[in-house]
Amino acid sequence: MKMLFHGEDFRLDAGTELYLDLLKRCLMNSIYSSSEVRDLVPSRTYKRLLFRHVLQPLLRGVGARVVVPYEYDDQKRMNGTDWSPMAHTMIGRKRLDNLQQCIQDVLENRIPGDFIETGVWRGGATIFMRAILKAFGDTSRVVWVADSFEGLPEPDENIYPKDKGDTHHTHKELAVSMESVEENFRKYGLLDDQVQFLKGWFRDTLPAAPIKKLAILRLDGDMYESTMDGLKHLYPKLSVGGYLIVDDYGAVPACKEAVHDFRQDHDINEEIVRIDWGGVYWQKIAAAGQ
Repeated sequence: MKMLFHGEDFRLDAGTELYLDLLKRCLMNSIYSSSEVRDLVPSRTYKRLLFRHVLQPLLRGVGARVVVPYEYDDQKRMNGTDWSPMAHTMIGRKRLDNLQQCIQDVLENRIPGDFIETGVWRGGATIFMRAILKAFGDTSRVVWVADSFEGLPEPDENIYPKDKGDTHHTHKELAVSMESVEENFRKYGLLDDQVQFLKGWFRDTLPAAPIKKLAILRLDGDMYESTMDGLKHLYPKLSVGGYLIVDDYGAVPACKEAVHDFRQDHDINEEIVRIDWGGVYWQKIAAAGQ
């Protein structure tokens, strides 16, 4: 595939293709999957309480933990249907492939703007964004890493009734610190000035985010509120020719409703294209409302 960038002729040569393929495998941890382990959680309630309140604190005091092998399933990992205890992304191969295709298209066609993901977990998708820019020598764009780094907010049912009963805020494994995500970037040699962090709830950070234009807008906020915040504050900054990707469209009904409500309110008619069981995307071909 021929790439055009800053007037030069770039090709997706064998080395670049191999690097990006290997990076996907590393981000999904399909390379060392046989070594994956998870913390032991006893099945019986009284054992679980004893373990949590007595044994676990003792083990932490000596820097130890009790783990069991994680039952790795290659198909689930490829499709993004498991929560790996060790991988840096849970979105799966098909959504990583989609991200690469969208980025290569905006680079080839010189669509102006930065890249952003709202809701990054361990940072895998944004690490991959930065890697692609690095592979093609793009020094002009920024990858924005937007997350509370504290998990998801409790649902505000008064403002967003479609989030009623949402329990994402109870999943503590979704709360990954900014320092941990920075360290993950560093492990791949990709933490630099082209990576910028937006820490906080989307309702607070996105309206004032110092972003002028976007070429890739990837939403992974699960909830109606988080999805709507991303659409409301960032979609107007998405360049014509850029891509809007929604990770949870097929997984969380409230997320899907937010997408359709926003599209209806702003007369957006671009075709929604399915990536896999969960993710969708569309290419922006007109400014919202036109």
